[in-house]
Amino acid sequence: MKDLDTSIFDPKTSPFEKLVRIMEILRSDQGCAWDRKQTHASLIPYLIEEAYELVEAIESDDSAAVCEELGDLLCQVVFHAQLAKERGAFEIDDAINSIADKLIRRHPHVFEQKKDLNPKQVRDQWENIKINSGEKKSVLNGLPASMPALLMAYRLGEKAGGVGFDWKTADEVLDKLDEELNEIREAASSGDRERLADEIGDLLFATASLARKSEIDPERALKQALEKFRGRFEKLDQHVQKSGRSFDSYSLEELEEIWQEVKR
Repeated sequence: MKDLDTSIFDPKTSPFEKLVRIMEILRSDQGCAWDRKQTHASLIPYLIEEAYELVEAIESDDSAAVCEELGDLLCQVVFHAQLAKERGAFEIDDAINSIADKLIRRHPHVFEQKKDLNPKQVRDQWENIKINSGEKKSVLNGLPASMPALLMAYRLGEKAGGVGFDWKTADEVLDKLDEELNEIREAASSGDRERLADEIGDLLFATASLARKSEIDPERALKQALEKFRGRFEKLDQHVQKSGRSFDSYSLEELEEIWQEVKR
């Protein structure tokens, strides 16, 4: 442990090795009680939180924040690798070698026979390599069940499209949206709530497909729409509060008039 303590202050120690050794110290008997208590399962909330904080930093276009959040996320990766090392499963270098080999294997147009592929061709090649190599038993394998539904809809369509099962253009998806809307109207008029839920799901899936074919991130698009709604509704709320009246004293028509004024 003394060697580890000394090495983290040695300027010759690489930043990555320094982090790995710090984590080993924290998990040791001479380390931190909180760190020693953690398991893969207990760290899941922190892993998710750090990933979301990185996304927020990227969307804010804040380089300093992106740098910090990348470090925080890397800490989680090293933490999980240390837990695996302690039980003899694997070490961080094994995980690094695994992804390095995978990147080489899935980019034959770069590391084998040089080919100029556009982004869509690269993505389709990636999916085909996974299937043909036997890495994945199914085209749709590899998507975690806990993934947000809208993001999963996007990725499912992307994976299916990677093997040729896809609409050719965004206009074809628009036709599908019209079809789904008609089916929703029929389901709503029938009073069958289970059928209606099914058709609404189909509409949302088709909407995610339209976003994908239009090269738009549906998760981000929805988030922007929600932020826009939040901002406008807060102004509507402020208008109501300043009037000295309560929401229930306003008619829907009056609220709609204020809403349109806020939009303008």
